[in-house]
Amino acid sequence: MRPVIGVTVSRRSGWRVFPLMALAIRLAGGRALRWQAGYRRVDLSAVDGVVIGGGDDIAPTLYGGELRVGVRLDPARDALEQEVLRGAFERRLPILGICRGSQMLNVVLGGTLHQDAYQVYASRNIRTILPRKRVRIGSETLLAHSARTDCLYVNALHSQAVDRLGEGLRVAARDEGGMVQAIERVSDPFALGVQWHPEHLIYRRAHRRL
Repeated sequence: MRPVIGVTVSRRSGWRVFPLMALAIRLAGGRALRWQAGYRRVDLSAVDGVVIGGGDDIAPTLYGGELRVGVRLDPARDALEQEVLRGAFERRLPILGICRGSQMLNVVLGGTLHQDAYQVYASRNIRTILPRKRVRIGSETLLAHSARTDCLYVNALHSQAVDRLGEGLRVAARDEGGMVQAIERVSDPFALGVQWHPEHLIYRRAHRRL
């Protein structure tokens, strides 16, 4: 009996991303169930955990940000993921947020985002699915316990990042420029958000553990 993990993906790119997520979850001993706006009704009673996947920017109106021309948004997905996260909190389901998913975890708990994080931090703006960015993991964090290391090389496909932390969250990792790269809840139930995409890095043991 494999635990069932509900995975949110984009309507636009879900067909490409979900198979990677499903493989990573299967390697971890689970079975993935795909959720996207307009595709399948969310039933949190049918799953044992939740993964909020990556994708388009979160609507800035959800955290007091600024609407900008040329930014791709997906309001239907925003609404779906808010529903999934709030329901997961109520049911005390474990949560993993990936890139946009990490940001959504922060926003739902009342936090804010840097809309153009590379204008705020001295971090190198590397855009690649290869593990070329170095992040430092805080000691005694859930992330350190899960990955079993204090340093990781990660990929980077984002332009936004966590600014003010949401309620009950702490920073679990930063890159060498100081930008937040992982957040986590300070108490149960398990909730961890990473700014990178571990589903592209399952050939590396530490990322597979996530």
